[in-house]
Amino acid sequence: MSDALNRFQERLSYQFSNVELLCQALKHRSAGADHNERLEFLGDSLVNFFAAESLYLSHPDAPEGDLSSMRSHLVRKESLAEIARHLRLEEVIELGQSALSSGGHRRDSILADAIEAIIAAVYLDGGWQATSNVTAKMMAIPALTIDSVESVRDSKSLLQERLQAKGLPVPEYETTSVGGPGHAREFSVSCRISGIEESFQGQGSNRRAAEQIAAQNALFALELLEQGNE
Repeated sequence: MSDALNRFQERLSYQFSNVELLCQALKHRSAGADHNERLEFLGDSLVNFFAAESLYLSHPDAPEGDLSSMRSHLVRKESLAEIARHLRLEEVIELGQSALSSGGHRRDSILADAIEAIIAAVYLDGGWQATSNVTAKMMAIPALTIDSVESVRDSKSLLQERLQAKGLPVPEYETTSVGGPGHAREFSVSCRISGIEESFQGQGSNRRAAEQIAAQNALFALELLEQGNE
């Protein structure tokens, strides 16, 4: 076993009995056969379960809707990628030349998929309690700390709620451009609000991310407008 894998297991706080499971979890499909996609399939369900269990126990008074919002925050691609970076997963992930040359070891989607595969590998190797211990440590990293449901609600939802509270229609989003190479797309989106001439722009690696940034910019502008009217 390589020193890098040993160090990674130390950061993970779990030592594999069957290290081949870990190696498979770390192997992206671009690197050949026996890659991590089947493990990723299993890990996706496990991540959702253990995130739900953790939130259910740590927020005993939270209603179902708030728990769902918080779970979505914990299991989203960006959060799992943050866990991967915290564990320095890029040091041990196995990528093919195509994925490596396009910066795959930094891409949120690849890192998030590998985290799901690792959780499945821990489950198959060590069982339920081992998986619970590993996921609990993963979700406790500072960047994922949840202070309140307001901190994890997405900007689009917050903007829609604010407009509806004022009796205004929901905002309209329009994709204005899509550029960049296939492995690094950039979407531009405009957000329009009834009664405001200005549109609010957002850019992101996919349409949803661009819409969130546009909504965030619209929220910021609304706050400034309200402050100016006080």
